Amino acid sequence: MAKKDGVTIKDVAKYARVSIAAASYALNGTGTISEETRQRVLKAAEELNYHPNAFARHLKKRKTHTIGVFISGFGGLFFEQILDGIHAVALETQYDLIVCPASRTISKILTQRQVDGAIVFDTRIPSETLIRLASQRFPIVALDRFLKVDYLFPLLIDNVNGVREVMAHLVEQGARLVHFVSGAGDSFDNRERMLTFMEEADKHQVQYRIYQGDFNEKSGYQAALQMIENHDVPEAVFCANDQMAIGLMKAFQAHGLRIPEDVGVVGFDDIVLAPFLNPPLSSVNMSRHLWGSKAARQLIDFLEEEKSITMERMPTRLIVRRSSLLRSSSSQGEAQHESPADYRTGTQRLD
Repeated sequence: MAKKDGVTIKDVAKYARVSIAAASYALNGTGTISEETRQRVLKAAEELNYHPNAFARHLKKRKTHTIGVFISGFGGLFFEQILDGIHAVALETQYDLIVCPASRTISKILTQRQVDGAIVFDTRIPSETLIRLASQRFPIVALDRFLKVDYLFPLLIDNVNGVREVMAHLVEQGARLVHFVSGAGDSFDNRERMLTFMEEADKHQVQYRIYQGDFNEKSGYQAALQMIENHDVPEAVFCANDQMAIGLMKAFQAHGLRIPEDVGVVGFDDIVLAPFLNPPLSSVNMSRHLWGSKAARQLIDFLEEEKSITMERMPTRLIVRRSSLLRSSSSQGEAQHESPADYRTGTQRLD
């Protein structure tokens, strides 16, 4: 059909003999319509030269050679290293990246199919949205949640191994009272770390409390102040990430507590700053650059060859530094700790 100016979605729907709603679903890749209907609408849009957005010129091949990266922020080296890993792989291919730090862009970028696939590390994007969008033509790699859905591939951290190594390290040094500072409640990683901590505490007969943080330095500082005010300073504190551990250490030190002589501290993520703190911070290490590069490689391999993606865990290992080297066993007997009657292994929460 010859080129026609001023074509609307209504024209496409009429030409394809479908409703306007069905035409919209087909063009946006949403809704529940048959593949035959979808292809008929796409063919009609191509023949009518209908251009609803930047993706329209790729209707025939349905390829933009662009990957969308949806990430909750750019703050700090944590996200920067993930993005570096993704970028390093993209540079080896013909794919471009669109990096979106705010979930408000999801409607424009995802539902209008301006990208061929997505890497998602943004808990503000509802899981229901990802479930609805994931398809053979639009695969998604998720770094922050585990959903059993076709074409939505989780690439997660081995949180369980990391937490077990921390608890084994502390228990070997005789710790029997260890608190946990939890991160954001909507974080998959935080939930796994906290639940594994509780299981390991039960297994090793370690008493504990859980203090609620929010993955930032301020919340770690506040958690430490709560412990001090409640006369509840334990032998060691395990924080769900390094930023909270840094805040915790600052608060303890500001109130005259020595680390690790009075209280040991362990974090998670092993950020670049960890070995340069005073004292150097023990932390669970996981290569964020490798995490990003593996996510990009798996997604591109699927887009190019439909190479199957199997769920795997990014390896972790505890890096022991001075912050968690507890006092010697001979001095442990001299130290006095509050041991409130309401401690129960595996049950106590302070929110």
